[in-house]
Amino acid sequence: MATTTYLSNPTVNVTQGVTTTDLTDQCRSAVVTVGFDPLESTAFGDTGRRFTQGLQKVEVTLELFISYGNTEVEAVLFSMVGAGTTTLVISPAGTTESPTNPEYTLTNTMLAEFTPINATVGELSVYTATFQGGTWARDIT
Repeated sequence: MATTTYLSNPTVNVTQGVTTTDLTDQCRSAVVTVGFDPLESTAFGDTGRRFTQGLQKVEVTLELFISYGNTEVEAVLFSMVGAGTTTLVISPAGTTESPTNPEYTLTNTMLAEFTPINATVGELSVYTATFQGGTWARDIT
């Protein structure tokens, strides 16, 4: 029977240039979607469409609590807008990789846009940051 895991102590680290920032304590949601572009390989005589694996594709959506300051979430995300060289490292339960705690490393991903002010009276404000592109690797060792 498969083991069901809930996020109990996830980690979220972002690197832009030589600066790595741990956003774990500011992140309330992380969604990592990985896969491949489908390339059609249908040939004469096939009775249905066929596909083969193309380039990797990846999308990561983070919900982060809004905070301002030189090393806070707003400044970190602002430095990443439009730069296709961001690295994200995300795991569901701490920093020790294992079959039940895979670490996903996404390199050369890009934050195309970001809303620096997103606030409503009486609510704890959050950013939604969606990173796209690049390559992904899964590590369980």
